[in-house]
Amino acid sequence: MRKIVLMGRSESGKTTLQQALKGEKIRYHKTQYVNNFDMVIDTPGEYAQTKGLGHALALYSYEADVVGLLIAATEPYSLFPPCITCMANREVIGIITKIDEPHANIARARHWLELTGCRKIFPICSKTGEGIAELIEYLREDGDIIPWLDEKEAETNKNLA
Repeated sequence: MRKIVLMGRSESGKTTLQQALKGEKIRYHKTQYVNNFDMVIDTPGEYAQTKGLGHALALYSYEADVVGLLIAATEPYSLFPPCITCMANREVIGIITKIDEPHANIARARHWLELTGCRKIFPICSKTGEGIAELIEYLREDGDIIPWLDEKEAETNKNLA
């Protein structure tokens, strides 16, 4: 699977998404430092929110195949400036989180990510799993076996037969 680095504001859902991508039980955990896992690099929101720490995000992007910019559908503003994706020498995708929240504005979050330059955008809900399979499929490479996803696909195919 291609490795993705997750970048976004504090509480945008990076760690929850990381847990969902790995098939783990969702639990709250405040990320205090960069967690470099086999397929996900989870970064603290403070790195994106603080100019002095932003350089670390640039360095960690070199360790990933894909950069994921996260914006929660409930956010009142975008942390990312327009046309920022051209600054990365990796593929950059947009990820809209918290799409299940009562005050979610998915269209606004999509617009903000489009302004950054993201051409591929995934609306997801890490808690319900909505959109997770599509993101995993996008990151998946030939021959990858993802047990928790493959089991769900087998179950769905069995029910359809």
